[in-house]
Amino acid sequence: MSQELVIMLVCFVALLCLRVPIAFVLGLVTFVTAVALDYDNVALTLASDLANGIDSFALLAIPFFILAGELMGSGGLARRLIEFATVLVGRFPGGLALVNTLTCMFFGAISGSAVAAVSSIGGTLIPEMTRKGYDRDFNIAVTASAATTGLLIPPSNIMIVYALVAGNVSVASLFLAGVLPGVVVGLSIMSVAFVICKTRGYGKREASDAASERLTFGHALVGAIPSLLLIIIVLGGILGGIFTATEASAIAVLWSFLLGVVFYREIKPSELIGITLRAARTTAVVLFLVACSYAMSRLLTQEQVPQQVSAALMSLTDNPFVILLIINLTLLAVGVFMDMTPAVLIFTPIFLPIAISLGIDPVQFGIIMIANLSIGLLTPPVGTCLFVGAGVGGSDIVRVSRAMLPFYVVMVLALLLITYWAPLSMTLPNLLK
Repeated sequence: MSQELVIMLVCFVALLCLRVPIAFVLGLVTFVTAVALDYDNVALTLASDLANGIDSFALLAIPFFILAGELMGSGGLARRLIEFATVLVGRFPGGLALVNTLTCMFFGAISGSAVAAVSSIGGTLIPEMTRKGYDRDFNIAVTASAATTGLLIPPSNIMIVYALVAGNVSVASLFLAGVLPGVVVGLSIMSVAFVICKTRGYGKREASDAASERLTFGHALVGAIPSLLLIIIVLGGILGGIFTATEASAIAVLWSFLLGVVFYREIKPSELIGITLRAARTTAVVLFLVACSYAMSRLLTQEQVPQQVSAALMSLTDNPFVILLIINLTLLAVGVFMDMTPAVLIFTPIFLPIAISLGIDPVQFGIIMIANLSIGLLTPPVGTCLFVGAGVGGSDIVRVSRAMLPFYVVMVLALLLITYWAPLSMTLPNLLK
């Protein structure tokens, strides 16, 4: 590794340790390294790369899906999904933990945001579970873990980002590839939650409570169908060739608006400005991150870092099983210190060529990356879902992290299944082909 790239790595780690926001870390490190490498017109080149990084029609889907998620979060979606999940699994032992997991899977898939699922579902169910005798830290761990399934179950913003970086990868194929892995991760979380509830005796009173409620399956289904239809509309429209993923995001905004303002009538017209501003702020953060990550990726490519990493890995071993294990361990370590979007933008150009050389489909590798980095959203010191969950539940990060341990185990086991059993990811995309 050249001296300049060592400087780049040292600056990157130092700025992260100083808790500089990751987007600024990427931009500053790219600028400093370009100066150290004696590039011409560094400022002009960096400005050009920042602009080119977000000059993509596909990226228009991100602000639309973010706005759709904000509308869904404010439009009464969470309560109706909770009711629907309750009639499905609420009568089992530890039913509220299962309801929490299933609702987060529904909400995360529809909104495309794990953080939105934690805040919306957690704000309702964490206090309710605590009131019924569940441990508060366990409640937060269930909610935060289950919320990450929405990144695998489509539609998903991070899949769009991966497709953009990976090149000729179909967003529709990625959406389909994430369905079964997302369900497997969700069922794994439900299984460990069920075992913990049985062991600790949580939820013994819920059978009588549920029986006394007047909520019927038909009533809950009717209330949830308009929300669940969003997944069918988006996926069906893309797979049917009716509209692209970007156009589907605009349709999602329209459908979310109609649900929240017209059908459910839980969003007042005066609240739309605030909802739009929140979506705009989130969009600005995400796209600035994409721009800075693109600039760094360009620099890494010009310095042939992906080729150097590939050669180094291949010199260690030519065993595909071992190489994939090394990639997974690296991404798990990266996820501890870096948010998902910059990690996908930076490490996809580095690891994807290695995966392709091993015969792994780029679509499957995208699901591996997303499943892997989803765990990083639950690990301190950067884990966004963990911090949001602790804030919503009113607990301490250290205590919640301890409660997360069994969920870490099953999510890593699910990751290994996704990594080494290709049909789990590729069956549905292959049917599409």
